[in-house]
Amino acid sequence: MDAKGGGKAESGHVALVTGGSRGVGRGITQFLADSGVRVYVTGRSVACSDLPDNVARISCDHSDDAQVAAAFAQIEAEQGRLDILVNNAWGGYEKMVEEKEFTWNRPFWLQPLWRWDAMMSVGVRGALVASQHAARMMIRTGSGLIVNISFWAAQKYVGNTLYGCAKAATDKLTSDMAHELAPHDISVVSLYPGLVRTEAVMAAAEYLDLSNSESPQFIGRAVHALAHDPRRMHRSGQVLIAAQLGLEYGFTDVDGRRPRPLCLGDI
Repeated sequence: MDAKGGGKAESGHVALVTGGSRGVGRGITQFLADSGVRVYVTGRSVACSDLPDNVARISCDHSDDAQVAAAFAQIEAEQGRLDILVNNAWGGYEKMVEEKEFTWNRPFWLQPLWRWDAMMSVGVRGALVASQHAARMMIRTGSGLIVNISFWAAQKYVGNTLYGCAKAATDKLTSDMAHELAPHDISVVSLYPGLVRTEAVMAAAEYLDLSNSESPQFIGRAVHALAHDPRRMHRSGQVLIAAQLGLEYGFTDVDGRRPRPLCLGDI
């Protein structure tokens, strides 16, 4: 495994962002690192990712339990604590085009089963396994925050049935983990981004309305605000909208704009 960076957290907070090589995960990583949080990032291609120099990179495939255990063992050995876990790693987005056909929008009876396996193993199961390791560390210190990156597909048909089932499972995982971790002052939330200007979205920018879009770092601001909220336990177990948190906590996007929170009817 590769680790770039070193030293204790300047702010006293230690965070792990899974699947932080690109997109939303990279944006969260960038903002937390710039805010003085000691950030570890996992991912299969994280060693060659464009990340701040003060971020510790751990090459890790979240479908491999041994690699995940080794990543948490490294954080334990180097920091002795973990305050924030962001479960961002996900599977199933790859190979949307197979044999020159776009398969993402197929009905469930025509969906490739590898997509279900990828979402449920890397996404849902990966979040569970990472949260197990994180919870054991957080329980020892008596506090912590676990953020599961989710989406509206949990509540409304978006794209395909498999995607909806996986996101609904993520939100249920949030709710039930929050119930069990409440006595330990550890909060767990599902966080919904809006339209995020990731690398993939910007590649298709000419076809999209980006007037109400969010930077990847905006999601990091939401995570940072939650982590520093002394009353964050009252949000535990909930689905939270990043743009709504911006209004409530008073933070803006990196360009100074305030994205409008989406609602179910917008999706």
